[in-house]
Amino acid sequence: MKPLRVYGSWPSAIHAGHVAAAGRKFADMQIDPVRLAPTVLYWAESCPEEAGRNTIMRLVLDDGPAETAGAESLLDAPYSARSAVHEYGGGAFTVHDDTLWFVNSADQAIWQRSPEGMLTEVTPSNDGLRFADLQYDANHARLIAVVETLPEDGSEPTASIETISLSGQRSVVASDHDFLASPRLSPDGRRLVWLAWNHPDMPWDVCELWQAELADDGRIEPPQCVWAPDDASLFSPVFDPAGRLHVVCDVDNWWNIYRETNPGDSSNGFEQLTAERCEFGLPQWVFGQQTYGFDGAGRLWALCTHDGIWSLGEVDPNTGTFRAERQACSFFEQLVPLPTGVAVVAASAAEPKHIRVLDRQVAHRTVRQVDGLPAVTALAKPEPMSWTTGGDAVAYGLYYPPTSDAYAAPGDERPPLILKCHGGPTGATSTALDARIQYWTSRGYALLDVNYRGSTGYGRDYRMQLRGAWGVADVEDCVSGAAALAEQGKIDSKRVLISGSSAGGYTVLCVLTFTDIAAAGASYYGIGDLRALLASTHKFESRYLDRLIGDDADVLADRSPLMHADRLSCPVLFLQGMQDKVVPPDQAQAMVDALSERGIPVAYVCFETERHGFRDAGNIVTAIESERAFFTKVLGIPEVDDLIDLPVEHFEPDD
Repeated sequence: MKPLRVYGSWPSAIHAGHVAAAGRKFADMQIDPVRLAPTVLYWAESCPEEAGRNTIMRLVLDDGPAETAGAESLLDAPYSARSAVHEYGGGAFTVHDDTLWFVNSADQAIWQRSPEGMLTEVTPSNDGLRFADLQYDANHARLIAVVETLPEDGSEPTASIETISLSGQRSVVASDHDFLASPRLSPDGRRLVWLAWNHPDMPWDVCELWQAELADDGRIEPPQCVWAPDDASLFSPVFDPAGRLHVVCDVDNWWNIYRETNPGDSSNGFEQLTAERCEFGLPQWVFGQQTYGFDGAGRLWALCTHDGIWSLGEVDPNTGTFRAERQACSFFEQLVPLPTGVAVVAASAAEPKHIRVLDRQVAHRTVRQVDGLPAVTALAKPEPMSWTTGGDAVAYGLYYPPTSDAYAAPGDERPPLILKCHGGPTGATSTALDARIQYWTSRGYALLDVNYRGSTGYGRDYRMQLRGAWGVADVEDCVSGAAALAEQGKIDSKRVLISGSSAGGYTVLCVLTFTDIAAAGASYYGIGDLRALLASTHKFESRYLDRLIGDDADVLADRSPLMHADRLSCPVLFLQGMQDKVVPPDQAQAMVDALSERGIPVAYVCFETERHGFRDAGNIVTAIESERAFFTKVLGIPEVDDLIDLPVEHFEPDD
């Protein structure tokens, strides 16, 4: 029989170091188009133990057993491959014939790494330019990239798609839109396509598909718009081996795959290929995302998500039918086609993210993975749930019950609940094993990972339900989700906690300010003053609020927690990166000052070197240990003796 301890006090083998180690991420996977026998796979890999530095990894995929040790890091400190375009970056490198070009984080210049490992600068350092979505034009030995130019007078950056010679000479291809993304060359190198959109739209609202023809001498003809759907978005243009253009569109509510009606002739429009009630697309927060592509045999591989569950499979080019592969994993991202198969980042509720190769000629295998959790630890399994929310709408989420193989709680006790709010708000939860979630559930907390209205993965209509309703609909969904669990007897309604980052941090502060559902909350770089955010945030999101709330000053004030701080009466923890350009530190400081002046218990933990999102292992450890110390203290959970010392201003033990 398990020993009894109150919920929230269970000792756990999952410690903060496991959460930090899980901060290692894989991105921008691609293959060297010249090195195909054997195939050479590249990806960007973050290193939490090196303050979040990004290296580029190289792995030769031979026919033998996978050897993680065979993966080679190509960049040594201080070099770090990270683009700052739109602040979120992505698409920070490209490769051709063992030569690598990458955007260096410190100076945002493009650097070249030769096959022998020699590094040379292609573009000048610190010249007000940023680069992303790098592509290599083999026909003309040059790069193609999205370029963001920062004016010296501090005005808004401008966007362009440009060719860049290997000696650094630049030539503009397109610059007529506020934003540009996804430049892609046809297999013969004669067509260049890209996506474009303007304020106040975000790319998942409305965007257009453009193209330009390339002459034999490399001259690029004037661009032409080939698809501008009304009130619909486009994602990830992809050519098949014969040069037929495909693109994802949500004109039928779901992000499905479309293709040119006549191969090689987009002037005649596009026809729908897949007609699934699932999403083959993603919100374009970062560059370089890919959810489908053609392998060397012409098979169309794709990823899609439905009700929070991802599938990997093939699309029949004749019928458009998607056939999912039988896989134990329920989360996939970063698909890259191979000569006879595909590589993806995969995960399940029991297995952390890893790079998996599925090949028709050799055994499927894992070639790279992050550190896992202790094998002896019981894991909480995500339970998909839905519930009725405001206006008789439906909201979704994943519920994780408290889980331990060593401890149980007294039979008459119900666990505290942590409401987890994802960022975006145009984002989504996933079923991938999350060390942060297991950190809490293994200690006796229940957790509801909320896919509030506005989240992706449930169709355009669901995503658009947050239009004009941010700070209202997402709040209702969190409150009604907690109420549903309380009604089912699964949680203690008097011990509801809430935690979220960025846009999720805004939802946290709204829930704490405008409702009384929560006993305390933790805001990671959250928004307290919408009007101040409009005046200080970066270009990419500077008009985001136009869709989410509108531009009426009174409405912005009504939905700003800072303007109603007198209504917030429970303890709050703020965690903030001091180099954050997306949600500047003054947002957190203003909320801390407002609550402190009223004597509300408040704690503030800031990290001098962090930007938007914490990447350094030590800071990740400090953040989650601070959060646990805070929640333990404010709930008065006894018998927990492994907490860090976290000062909480104005807190008394009997609060």
